[in-house]
Amino acid sequence: MIVPGSEDRVAVQRITTRNARFQQLQTLLHNRTKRGRAGEFLVQGVRPITMAVEHGWTVRSLLYDADRPLSRWAEDLLRRAGAERVAMAPQLLAELSEKSEGAAEVLAVVEMAPDSLSRIRVHDAFLGLVFDRPTQPGNIGSIVRSADAFGADGLIVTGHAADPYDPKSVRASTGSFFAVPVVRGESHREVVDWLGRERAQGRPVAVVGTDEGGESDVSELDLTGPVLLLIGNETTGLSAAWREACDHVVSIPMTGSASSLNASNAASVVLYEARRQRLAKQRAAG
Repeated sequence: MIVPGSEDRVAVQRITTRNARFQQLQTLLHNRTKRGRAGEFLVQGVRPITMAVEHGWTVRSLLYDADRPLSRWAEDLLRRAGAERVAMAPQLLAELSEKSEGAAEVLAVVEMAPDSLSRIRVHDAFLGLVFDRPTQPGNIGSIVRSADAFGADGLIVTGHAADPYDPKSVRASTGSFFAVPVVRGESHREVVDWLGRERAQGRPVAVVGTDEGGESDVSELDLTGPVLLLIGNETTGLSAAWREACDHVVSIPMTGSASSLNASNAASVVLYEARRQRLAKQRAAG
């Protein structure tokens, strides 16, 4: 974690060749298994790194170009870093940056958060999401971004799914990944059990699935109470197990020749509708 005033205690490691350490950093980009074993992931971009620090995530290492003059933001980040500092050859940093031109100014290696549903707080105005077996990490990040924008409390990714810690997911979230809890679950069972415990404590969370054959239009269902929204796999939709767990299934009204929306777009529409209803209720009460 960034610790102000710790700059004098941090040694600088230098990487100028494709040594073992560089290869280990490369695995954080493309190897999900090794990323999971290390318990860390690579973060690219000024806003995501800033959000990670502001939201208290543990930054293990900061990587930067040893030959490049750094901005005030980067200098301040490095000066205050309690994390390991790694000065890299520019061509190696460019590879890790995954940019079409040039290299990022700073990259961060950040510790993963625990996959515990306790990270998602359930309350009277709870709004959560489940993304069932997503195949595209970019869709996970896009949904996290929308969840942050519309005030959701967290996202649960269930089943055999893309990795939320994939750089494509983190980039697509534009930093919101660090503001909204994202928890991975092996199946629907642990989520259903978690909901059962919350309901037993007096929190009546409604489980609302989305499907083109839903029983009602999303705007016709009251989404102002505690709600867990379900978004299905990009190709096959919700699993049979999740459909069984639904209290309601809603659809999004559409015109034109499109038969369905992209998963992240569908999530954004339903999140917006929940936010719209809640704001209208607040205004009416005020």
